[in-house]
Amino acid sequence: MGSAVITARAAATFDPVGRSVATARTFVRDTLQGWGYTDVVDDAVVLTSELVTNAVVHAGTAADVLCLRTEDGVRVEVSDRYPEREIPLQSTGLDFGSPDRESGRGLLLCAALASRWGVEYTPTHKHVWFQLDLPQRPVGIRSAGPLLPTPLLPVADERVRVAVVQIDSSGSLAAWNDDATFLFGYTADQVTGKQLTDFAAWPHTPGTNTGIVDALQLSRWEGSYGIRGADGRTIPVYASHLRVRDTQGEPSTVCLLVREYERAVLQSPVRTPVSDAGAENRATDPFEVFIGSPAPDDLDGLLQRTVERARDMLDADAAFLLLATDDETELEVRATTGLPSARQRFARVPVEAGTGRYGSARMPAVHEDLTAVPGAVPLLGGTGMRSVVTVPLKVEGRLTGSLGVAAEAPGRYTNEEALRLQFAADRIALAVESARLGELERLRRGSLSFLVEASDLLAGTLDRDQTLALMAQMTVPTLATWCAVYTIADQSSEPYLSYVLHEDEELIDGLKALLSKIAPPDPVPTPGARVWAAPSEAAHEAALRTSMRSLGLSESTALGSGIRSTLATAAAVGGETVVLPLVARNRVIGMLTLGKPSDDHFRQEILELAEDLSRRAALALDNARLYSERMAISQSLQRSLLPPGLPDVPNVEIEVIYRAAGEGNEVGGDFYDVFPIRDGAYGFAIGDVCGTGPEAAAVTGLARHALRLLAREGFGGPAVLERLNAAILDEGARSRFLTLLYGELWPQEDGSALLKVVCAGHPLPLRLRQDGTVEAAAEPQPLLGVIEDLELYEQTVTLAPGDVLLCVTDGVTERREGTRMLGDDGLADVLTTCTGLTAGAVATRVLRAVERFAAEPASDDMAILAMRVPEPPAV
Repeated sequence: MGSAVITARAAATFDPVGRSVATARTFVRDTLQGWGYTDVVDDAVVLTSELVTNAVVHAGTAADVLCLRTEDGVRVEVSDRYPEREIPLQSTGLDFGSPDRESGRGLLLCAALASRWGVEYTPTHKHVWFQLDLPQRPVGIRSAGPLLPTPLLPVADERVRVAVVQIDSSGSLAAWNDDATFLFGYTADQVTGKQLTDFAAWPHTPGTNTGIVDALQLSRWEGSYGIRGADGRTIPVYASHLRVRDTQGEPSTVCLLVREYERAVLQSPVRTPVSDAGAENRATDPFEVFIGSPAPDDLDGLLQRTVERARDMLDADAAFLLLATDDETELEVRATTGLPSARQRFARVPVEAGTGRYGSARMPAVHEDLTAVPGAVPLLGGTGMRSVVTVPLKVEGRLTGSLGVAAEAPGRYTNEEALRLQFAADRIALAVESARLGELERLRRGSLSFLVEASDLLAGTLDRDQTLALMAQMTVPTLATWCAVYTIADQSSEPYLSYVLHEDEELIDGLKALLSKIAPPDPVPTPGARVWAAPSEAAHEAALRTSMRSLGLSESTALGSGIRSTLATAAAVGGETVVLPLVARNRVIGMLTLGKPSDDHFRQEILELAEDLSRRAALALDNARLYSERMAISQSLQRSLLPPGLPDVPNVEIEVIYRAAGEGNEVGGDFYDVFPIRDGAYGFAIGDVCGTGPEAAAVTGLARHALRLLAREGFGGPAVLERLNAAILDEGARSRFLTLLYGELWPQEDGSALLKVVCAGHPLPLRLRQDGTVEAAAEPQPLLGVIEDLELYEQTVTLAPGDVLLCVTDGVTERREGTRMLGDDGLADVLTTCTGLTAGAVATRVLRAVERFAAEPASDDMAILAMRVPEPPAV
């Protein structure tokens, strides 16, 4: 790091598992935010994600992450233990490869985002490091501005109101002065002790802002946001925060707030170098004359200052500024002043609005009376403005925006005013374009970080409902105020409203009810966002009907919370609503619907980010669907391989417990069966087919049905198994070997039960006598599906009253905890404790003992079959 002084360090090691990538991102994000380096957090997170992925996923080693802080920036080092891997260095002239290639992207990103980066080797480690320098933020230096004519001075009310608010260490309001009461309508008693976040309307554009919680922790912060007033309106304010501590060492934040248009009262001057020689003779910058010094250092502040100065320069009633999209086909409203609604931000109008010179935003235009040419300036429709002058903003001949001023009186403007406004537009066009490009770069980097984390979350689940919830939670409130997800089961199905989310939880039910009453959007596969007007129109109609009822204009005059709910829902969905198709594997599987509140619009960059997210979400949702279908098929097949129920056997208790391992998406090989053979005789079996999946299921089905058929044809136990062995071998390459315990049961008149059993390679059955002794009830014989000519024999066992016969699969006896295994002896010890228990209690106790033997979930299927001859009732 050269001669820079390290002021803090943080280190962590991450295991070579996939989830370590997300953990590493969180570690770096938390570390840099704790240091107050929020400007470089997104870039650091993206670079760390790629480098840790290279280490733990591609190299398969642990990754060591070290963060080093200096006054000028941060250095992050990622080390792995695979030093022999070839790393293409810039200095070698090797090609980095395609950005779409899976490998090598970490170094491509380092080259693109980092101030400096490099690779270092040791005999045991490889270190990839990158340096991110903090942007120069000139604040806090005292300076004197130039002398300005009175018309160019900042505008303020006759009495400037400065709200002074103090926030304690928990984020609660501790002090609230009289000007704050005047500006926002709350008394000190109403707000003291409440969180600032209850009142602040903080911008949510990813990558372009510091969060409100972060801002309150910084030593100094300036910027714009909104405060929700007592009347429900959001008041734009400009704020200056200062972190202080009292005499007891307790930190708090003092916030000074003024109305947004009075920001010059608080805004810190920019740090400008002062020349000792010739300063007085320096020519006045025309840009500074128009904008004022110091100029705002953010795009929104610059645009707002521009419209305010344009309005004042031509003594207008309103002013507006629009920025052109990259293809110069549309203009997006970015700043207004004096218009009835401040919610026109991000509304879009075409560059070519009509025919002739005045129909294009590429040329200056003067309209003496808009009533004579309705629709000439779409933004001013219904505002009461009569005369307007608009001029283009151009950089190197390319249209970058449009600046306009308007008045309520007709005939206010001539070509002379158009020339003055064009002169001002030429002075600020380059600065506006530069600030716009800077904002786009910050948004791009924030979007990249957002998509990395979104992809990681979506890839972490195969549950359909959880995927739907994640889709909505990632879009609200980051991209939209509310979200609805429609899903389409198949090509012949109608879209179904599957999930609804609003940033205000109290409005979710009303929003869902509203969307349920209107037809869903058409499932059009065309990529990109398209406007959907139905929710806004339905909300306005519902609000109108509710208002008429409240005024007694209809038959129903009942008032209550329903009216307030309807009006709130109408306001929540009254803005722009867009629909993005969810396309996976060339099929529309649903729609992602995003909405804004009344009169609000989406900016183009947010729609592009939402489109990118929708592609990832669609694939994750389709993967979850395929997984669910596969799991349903597997579970249905598994159920078909087990008997539908157990027969009632006279004077014998029978209990079976079956537990499939895993998540249910694979058909297991364990099975059991108990069935009547003829009057007074019953067959029972418990077996385990090698492997899982369809081939194991085929052998399982063959075995269970062949046992029943052969037993009912009168064959004894050895003959049944020998014929089953031949049938398995006839399957050829599809065959699987099978361990099987088969027996026949005859309840006796004296209360006992006679059993004849054959144990073909299966764990031996255990007999529990009344006195607590446990012994094997059969001898081991060869398993099925391996040897062609089998000679098996059966063994006779008599269960006296109180005796238990326990039969299990190897998932029970081979239960492991490290190097320990339950085994036959461990199972016998458990069975010894079951004297006097019913068959159901015996099976349950065995299952509990197996589950408690190891902390990890079972990795193999388990089947437990317990048979008990009950003792005769006491006389």
